[in-house]
Amino acid sequence: MRHDESRALYDRALSVIPGGVNSSVRATRPYPFFIERGDGAHVVDADGNRYLDYVMGYGPLLYGHDPPEPVRAAIQSYASEGPMYGAPTEVEVELAEFVARHVPSVEMTRFVNSGTEATVSAVRLARGYTGREKIVVMQGGYHGAQESTLVEGGPDGAEPSSPGIPSSFAEHTIPVPFNDSEAIEAVFAEHGDEIAAVLTEPILGNTGIVHPVDGYLERLRELTADHGALLIFDEVITGFRVGGLQCAQGKFGVTPDVTTFGKIVGGGFPVGAIGGRAAIIEQFTPSGDVFQSGTFSGHPVTMAAGYEYLKYAAENDVYEHVNRLAERLRKGISDILEDQAPGYTVVGTDSMFKTVFTRGGTVGDAGDAEDSDVCAAGCRQRESCSKYDTCPKTGADVANAETDRWERIFWQEMKERGIFLTANQFESQFVSYAHTEEDVEETLEAYKETL
Repeated sequence: MRHDESRALYDRALSVIPGGVNSSVRATRPYPFFIERGDGAHVVDADGNRYLDYVMGYGPLLYGHDPPEPVRAAIQSYASEGPMYGAPTEVEVELAEFVARHVPSVEMTRFVNSGTEATVSAVRLARGYTGREKIVVMQGGYHGAQESTLVEGGPDGAEPSSPGIPSSFAEHTIPVPFNDSEAIEAVFAEHGDEIAAVLTEPILGNTGIVHPVDGYLERLRELTADHGALLIFDEVITGFRVGGLQCAQGKFGVTPDVTTFGKIVGGGFPVGAIGGRAAIIEQFTPSGDVFQSGTFSGHPVTMAAGYEYLKYAAENDVYEHVNRLAERLRKGISDILEDQAPGYTVVGTDSMFKTVFTRGGTVGDAGDAEDSDVCAAGCRQRESCSKYDTCPKTGADVANAETDRWERIFWQEMKERGIFLTANQFESQFVSYAHTEEDVEETLEAYKETL
């Protein structure tokens, strides 16, 4: 493959855009390839190279780059009638009604413009509703570029993880390891009457797709309820992808007080949302006193795209298709790893997948009785699995993987074979409705050659 045009574009971008990119995850080595257009499950770069795309815009593109006709028609119709008005429209009511009908935790929804804005607003809402200040988050969890959650450290003390954030923000945030019930029980024993909310992804989706161990989410629900704190699920990634229209909370059977959304709920356009019990969501202005507002919130084109996106999924076999192909991918990669790199771990669920280059923990021959119960289609945190002791259970476990091997070698080799994966070890990958069985087989062949 030639990348002359992408290299030239990157050179231009470095002069006018910091780092040459508008989101840091796009800064691949030695330079990013610039996309010219999408085509179904593929993207084509500025040099004419064609790639099978599993990045899918980092999650929003449930249908790939060619959305179904009702979605396209709605987008074109609303865009042609005027971009936005600064006043309500019927379609935002329709989308809010759809979300309330399908997501267990949601009675009301406030739409905003990004996943970050959704989590910022959810944290403010939790503090305003409870009159408390402390927020518990998971180490390795990600809730957007906001001051309250860009922290590092542990329960005994947190510091900002980025310059530009005053230490006073981190003083009110308590990071705990995901999947560690004892750690969060200790935090509630010490700070229970100060905690406004526990904010967590039901699955760590930005750190290698780490599943909750059995009973962990249920324990979070119990602790928050017992201490008068809110349980907030960040479903920006998992929302309307894991668990279908009921989202991950429906899949796991744990209902939070508040849920944040993004990505798919906007049909590929900029969006965020905060949903939950009416008594809580009504604390937002103007019905309550917790200030929240935004010029582009409930943008009619975004609302129309999201509404038609989700209606089409409700009326067709979208989730059956994407989940089946992703399961085939995870099983196929697991088979390849068994032969070529048994220490690595396949993770993911529904239409999400990733290979984590875990260190050590190799298993024996497939015929060994002790190894016959390995999770075949992605780690499920089952204690009976022979890899249970070495599969990643926290964000730190993923960070301890061979992250440089992914970025410097594996991703580069897959790209040269025409497979577009997320460029670091941490970000999730996604199957879309546009992918086919043939695409899966092509991808597995590339994995086999590269690994």
